[in-house]
Amino acid sequence: MFYDVGPKYTQSGPYGTMPAVSSQPQIRRNLNTRNRLSQVMTSDHHRDTEFMGAALEEAQQAFSLGEAPVGAILVHEGTIIARGHNLRELRHDPTAHAEMLVIQRAAEQLQSWRILDTTLYVTLEPCLMCTGAMLQARIPRLVFGTLDPKAGACGSLFTVHQDSRLNHQIDIRHGVQEESCRNILKEFFQQIRQDHAVTTKS
Repeated sequence: MFYDVGPKYTQSGPYGTMPAVSSQPQIRRNLNTRNRLSQVMTSDHHRDTEFMGAALEEAQQAFSLGEAPVGAILVHEGTIIARGHNLRELRHDPTAHAEMLVIQRAAEQLQSWRILDTTLYVTLEPCLMCTGAMLQARIPRLVFGTLDPKAGACGSLFTVHQDSRLNHQIDIRHGVQEESCRNILKEFFQQIRQDHAVTTKS
């Protein structure tokens, strides 16, 4: 990144031209600005990690119910206003993804279909249905844990969230607690395969 350091080289010295003395305050201001930006980014990353931990708790609940372990939360002004996890099997509902349930609960909580000034955290990259729902709800930011190469609509198979033809786009950060999000899915499907093998043998 380039930072403007003020006036051009104007002073001469034994080692050639040197920056003008008047440029020093500008240099300090630039350094202070860069430090503040770094602090903000560090704070945001720490907060994202904490909130993803809450989404992982939801994923664990899904696991215990025999559902694919995907969990989600929705945060508004630093507060969790909705939580959810997959319930497709229990509800016999193909739309009962964690994100869909969270969006519905958040809309009810806010008494508005526009879910503005929020961040949705989910352990697995959203599918087309869930990404479409986020766009409809005008959710501005999404943070997810691990990619979904078979159904992901936010970078893996599609990039619906950044389609300029739509009247809304979503800012995304991914890879937060990625290993934990991936491992719980891996463990779940390993267990499914083991249970299936035992059933087949018997």
